[in-house]
Amino acid sequence: MVATVRDMSKTFDNGVPTPVLFDVDLSVAPGELLAIAGPSGSGKTTLLNIVGLLDTPTKGEVWIAGRDASRLGEDERAVLRRDYLGFVFQFHYLLPEFTALENALLPCRMRGAAAEAEAKERVAALLAGVGLADRLHYRPGQLSGGQQQRVALVRALANDPALVLADEPTGNLDSKSGHAVWDLMRALNRATGKAFVIVTHDADFARRADRVVHLVDGRVVDR
Repeated sequence: MVATVRDMSKTFDNGVPTPVLFDVDLSVAPGELLAIAGPSGSGKTTLLNIVGLLDTPTKGEVWIAGRDASRLGEDERAVLRRDYLGFVFQFHYLLPEFTALENALLPCRMRGAAAEAEAKERVAALLAGVGLADRLHYRPGQLSGGQQQRVALVRALANDPALVLADEPTGNLDSKSGHAVWDLMRALNRATGKAFVIVTHDADFARRADRVVHLVDGRVVDR
């Protein structure tokens, strides 16, 4: 498994304890496209953030690439996050002063100049593969919303992660662009063999995944 969550619960405490997730068990197989579905407030994003090592559980275990991340320090978690995980968010968060290629290469830059230079040709080919061959040197303001989200998808794949985590990646797009981005994630999943976990409230999109996990009030109600 590329990721496993065992008996995991999460409570936020800002003076008043607020339970959000309860006794969640979840596993993600290599190459799988898994959708996490459920109504707003059901804990979907919190679960994704915990799998992505952006947050920590109150109890339970989170295993990534065979390591129990629950027992790692923040520096070790950061390295695991960098090397094994890619992220796509509802808002693309591209840097406006960087080109599409420069934005997509940002995760590689975290590894140093040599790693960025080595990855440049491969990342440019990924951008070309998602229809942006003639937009490599365009800045985000020169791209449509759908094109910007394609750059964000390639950025998530830039460091060759085992698992890509996407939080409502079509939620900020119109219907046509949303379908195109979902189709693209499905195609990249099949072409690269990377596992994808996608949070969505769209039942139509969820049905197109290999498997759907439904969250209701912080609990997994079926698989």
